[in-house]
Amino acid sequence: MDHRTLQYFVSVIEAGSFSAAAAMLGLAQPTLSRQIALLETDLGQRLLVRTGRGVVPTEAGNALLMHARAMLDIAQRAREELRELDGSPVGRIVIGLPPRLAFGLSARLVQRFRARLPRAVISVTEGLSPHLCEWLIAGRLDLALLFDPPTSPQLSYEVLMHESMLLVAPAHGARLPQRVSLAALAKYPMVLPGTPNAIRNLVDALLRPRNIELQVVAEVGAVQTVLSLVAQGIGYTIMPEGAISLGDKGLALQTARIGPPVIRSSLVLAVPRAGPSTRLMRETVDLLKSIDFSKLGSQD
Repeated sequence: MDHRTLQYFVSVIEAGSFSAAAAMLGLAQPTLSRQIALLETDLGQRLLVRTGRGVVPTEAGNALLMHARAMLDIAQRAREELRELDGSPVGRIVIGLPPRLAFGLSARLVQRFRARLPRAVISVTEGLSPHLCEWLIAGRLDLALLFDPPTSPQLSYEVLMHESMLLVAPAHGARLPQRVSLAALAKYPMVLPGTPNAIRNLVDALLRPRNIELQVVAEVGAVQTVLSLVAQGIGYTIMPEGAISLGDKGLALQTARIGPPVIRSSLVLAVPRAGPSTRLMRETVDLLKSIDFSKLGSQD
């Protein structure tokens, strides 16, 4: 059971047939079939079953597939790490960003990555923080920036920034006080992101134990849309201070501090505990930690 045979096995399953996999690998189909047959003999298990539409893995085949992919990934990362010993790191790294952070960060991040790591490729994936957590654990992301993620034994977190949450109102409405208590939030009709959402989870986690129930009149996913609705007088909202700059620059809004206690949102860098620490990963982590996230709304 060598590396090449495992690659053949994974390719057949991903292609769905011997003929498609053989064409992709540049092999004759009988040669590929013989390699898989030798693998089955070596393991003493039937791995694939032919159907009218191609092939599907058996229970044993599915079990081997999980290990084969992991072994091939480790081998690929080992090759990349050895190549990194000479000059600039090479390879590909996948970073997850929440939408409101990606809006102000993506272009700047890609520019700095290309300047610092010209031989590597960066891939940015957007998603809500709860989804990014799942993708990190599943191995679809190498690292991610998350807002207020739940604790996980499979992920390592480092806090990069804290920001206060504010009550946001239309500028043409009644003047907000300088500060609003948690209990007073219940009297304002709210436009909030729906769950799952880091902002909503944070607010609910603080208010629910205090039996404070908000008047939610609308749930909207995008921060920019929430702020637009508030500016039109549909209701009020609760947003991190840094998120307010994501709205249209022409929006007329006013804000008030909340608390005590102050509701604080945290931006964290998340990395899988079980993931390999390649030079490319370390360089990317250092790059992210060098960014001043409090100034994303301004230009360099």
